[in-house]
Amino acid sequence: MELLKQRILEVGVVVSDQVLKLDAILNHQVDPVLIMEMGKEFARLFRETKPDKVLTVESSGIPIAYTTALHLEVPMVFARRKKTLTMDQDTYSERVPSFTKGIVTDIMVSSHLLHKGERILLIDDFIANGDAARGLIRIIEKAEAELVGVGIAVEKSFQAGGSSIRERGIRVESLARISSLANGQITFN
Repeated sequence: MELLKQRILEVGVVVSDQVLKLDAILNHQVDPVLIMEMGKEFARLFRETKPDKVLTVESSGIPIAYTTALHLEVPMVFARRKKTLTMDQDTYSERVPSFTKGIVTDIMVSSHLLHKGERILLIDDFIANGDAARGLIRIIEKAEAELVGVGIAVEKSFQAGGSSIRERGIRVESLARISSLANGQITFN
């Protein structure tokens, strides 16, 4: 998606050859026009899969997943990283490492929000090593729902996350694929 690539080049900060900071448009401040266009593009890419719900993990994936669900006219569910007082006791949960945070967290979805046979579209902001996506896929499998595809805003293709999911025969669509952050330069595939 050219608009996303343009914005990445304008505001992206290469922290290291492994880490790209996009907090001006995705992770801390949200560019609503860009996010709306991303949701529209994911809806176009996955409409024929007829998803019943869009699933993401809090918090940075929520705006993109929301606009995707809006354009598909389906509900959006997000996996929580912390159990709240009002959250059901019956949850699907997985323990996943976070590449950028350097910690392991639990992600969970109330079991009444995902049902057997539902068609689920997974949407997230970044994929590096793919741990969060694989955790969400395991939650979908526990619910006996059907994963219809994975949409990623920014894929760091020099890391194994996207390819490890594709190797499982899962359709992955990335709006921007970055092949390198070497020497402080952002290079797209």
